[in-house]
Amino acid sequence: MNYLITGGTGFVGKKLVKKLHEEQHHTYILTRSPESYEDTEKATYIGYDVNASELPAVDGVVNLAGESLFGYWTKQRKKNILNSRIETTRKLLGIISQLKNKPNVLVSGSAVGYYGMSDELIFTEKTHKSSEDFLGTVTNKWENTAKEAEHMGLRTVLTRFGVILGKGGGALPLMGLPVKLFVGGEIGDGEQWVSWVHIDDVVNLIIFCLENEEVSGPVNVTAPEPKRNKDFMKTLAQVLHRPYWFTTPTFLIQTALGEMSQLITKGQYVWPAKAINANYQFIYPKLRETLKSLN
Repeated sequence: MNYLITGGTGFVGKKLVKKLHEEQHHTYILTRSPESYEDTEKATYIGYDVNASELPAVDGVVNLAGESLFGYWTKQRKKNILNSRIETTRKLLGIISQLKNKPNVLVSGSAVGYYGMSDELIFTEKTHKSSEDFLGTVTNKWENTAKEAEHMGLRTVLTRFGVILGKGGGALPLMGLPVKLFVGGEIGDGEQWVSWVHIDDVVNLIIFCLENEEVSGPVNVTAPEPKRNKDFMKTLAQVLHRPYWFTTPTFLIQTALGEMSQLITKGQYVWPAKAINANYQFIYPKLRETLKSLN
């Protein structure tokens, strides 16, 4: 099959493309600088100004492009985070609209930040009201833009990613650094939830959503074992054979990272109800095994 992908050169995108190639699919990867990449037998790099009539029939589309959340959230950075997602999605929809034969499905990225922050509530895909904070606003607008694909007849899936754990990217290098430096411990009171997921399950769930016609709308891409920050960090310290004895005060994180610190100092308990009900089988449902696989 042929898949059209944005964000195919990013952390998740590269893993997804590799997996699709292993399954003998061809990928058409939309990028702002296609000249920087060399086409292969299974991957074709194209610009956003592509003439849609030159593309072959596309079976599915995956939209992952967007500026990273990691970094100090200045006013301009926040604007870039939002605009990069909205503008890329609109360009993608423009390309889809020009295709003579429309693809069957669009799987578009989002995040559990949609739900807002809470130490007590449990969020599933049945939670329909987004948070009014920055992350809630970004994900809500991103999802609403992607849902315009429904008007073109595409089954549309909104993958709300949790804290992605993987080698060479995602949240693990940042979270693991204090532990590796022997100053690991809980952040603040440690009661904030970490709704984590292994990168392999992220990739497999995206493909699961592409291939399963009964799946549509929001899908929580999180493992079925959220952990309190204190338990997450303690498990990480044990796996890395490091001490777990320091508490990092919230105000220090806030001073260092500004508003972005909420990604570490706050959290939410997100349950992957749709994935479980659709009989998706997690490769890494348990945190300890996940961390061991990435050590």
